[in-house]
Amino acid sequence: MQDKILDGKGVSAKIKEELAEEIKELQKKNVTPGLAVVLVGEDPASQVYVNMKEKTCNALGIVSRKHVLPEDVSEEKLLSMVDDLNNDPEIDGILVQLPLPGHIDENKVLDRIKVEKDVDGFHPESIGRVVLAQDGFRAATPAGIIELLKRSNVTLEGKEAVVLGRSNIVGKPVALLLLNENATVTVAHSRTKDIAEVTRRADILVVAVGRKEMVTADMVKQGAVVVDVGIHRVEDGLKGDVAFEEVKEKASAITPVPGGVGPMTIAMLMSNTVKSARKRAI
Repeated sequence: MQDKILDGKGVSAKIKEELAEEIKELQKKNVTPGLAVVLVGEDPASQVYVNMKEKTCNALGIVSRKHVLPEDVSEEKLLSMVDDLNNDPEIDGILVQLPLPGHIDENKVLDRIKVEKDVDGFHPESIGRVVLAQDGFRAATPAGIIELLKRSNVTLEGKEAVVLGRSNIVGKPVALLLLNENATVTVAHSRTKDIAEVTRRADILVVAVGRKEMVTADMVKQGAVVVDVGIHRVEDGLKGDVAFEEVKEKASAITPVPGGVGPMTIAMLMSNTVKSARKRAI
């Protein structure tokens, strides 16, 4: 079974080793990558994610600056902080942890981040560059999925790929990235008729719906590669959007939860930060 597992934890560790070496070379040129993370409120899940990012920065030698604002902070004050970080020459990447409180317009905040520092890859121009297959920042989770597949020697060109879910954060951008790799891509969603009929066509199935163990073995083609983006806390640990134990018997390769896509997301965020810092070293 081990050779079936798409080991995001192992692949991300390799990427971080490569980044640590590159950071040492940048430091010889007096450039140390800097990442600013802005957290609004005290959402427990967001706090966990931010702390994981801070820990990874420290391990790699990236300067991490965490800015915590109260839940009731005004939109104006948050935008002002983004402006200050945009103008800070020692900050290469800005990440505003989502979700934001309801009184703040997320799109306005994300649009305010300079595209040159948009290491989360959510700025409209960053998304546009994905559409046009131009150089730029790719959203960390979709980019992590592609990198994991490539480093696991999964062929993408010419394959039929189905993305289940159409969110702006994962579904849409990963569909575009798969298309850029010359896969034939279908996006299925809540309004798709007979989802199982669509998913059974997939050579590569990416599941990002936010519903615990929604995808079962009868929805998967024999020999498919299955990528599970979901994560759900249950009494005995964590589960994904895919019923892992039954689907792994049909899949030729599958990501576990945890240890699959999650570690790749953080690795690609670090990679984007280093990519931004590289421009300062030229």
